[in-house]
Amino acid sequence: MATLPSLQEPQGSNQVSDEGLPDFSSAAYKDAYSRINAIVIEGEQEAHDNYIALGSLIPEHAEELARLARMELKHKKGFTACGQNLGVTADMAFARDFFQPLRDNFQKALREGKVTTCLLIQAILIEAFAISAYHIYIPVSDPFARKITEAVVKDEYTHLNYGQEWLKANLDTVREELEQANRENLPLVRRMLEQVADDAANLQMDKEDLMADFMASYQETLTEIGFTSREIARFAMAALVG
Repeated sequence: MATLPSLQEPQGSNQVSDEGLPDFSSAAYKDAYSRINAIVIEGEQEAHDNYIALGSLIPEHAEELARLARMELKHKKGFTACGQNLGVTADMAFARDFFQPLRDNFQKALREGKVTTCLLIQAILIEAFAISAYHIYIPVSDPFARKITEAVVKDEYTHLNYGQEWLKANLDTVREELEQANRENLPLVRRMLEQVADDAANLQMDKEDLMADFMASYQETLTEIGFTSREIARFAMAALVG
């Protein structure tokens, strides 16, 4: 399958404790954490809003989508507590700007009634993005955040599976829209990963590991939906030229 090019090397270095974990009390760590924590808080809020909105497009699934949305608010509460535990104020203005391109595309698709595009953005791309970030974060997280994040990851697979199963069941009729939505939105995720590479490095989250985990989750999901390896490789190329 196609792979993505290396992201730019992060600037600066991170302080490391004797146990090989970050120094959670350092100014550099807390500064980076203020943005990473804000991203996950905002991401969970965006997910809640998006699943509620999807209920208007798929009314027969509105109850299930509302259940998924409630889970996202629980995650938001947990990640807010993670920042408070470290004495860090989340930079929510940064996070809102961070999600703006995907938010705009989701809202446009919502107005046009494009269920497939909305599901690709929220239930596939954003969920795979979140799962990969949480996978890489857990081994280097503080004990309080680790417990919360491990529980969140289990829930996120439920959300990813919802989008996967809906798209799989409707693939014959949504294939063309799904390919177009992928071309428009996969490059945005790559740019989002690049944007936070420096901050992630200060939390000891390797940029190459983040990208590799994201692409593995994304490609596995496309396989389950029903795409061939050749088709998935072509999809992955969208992030190279976007």
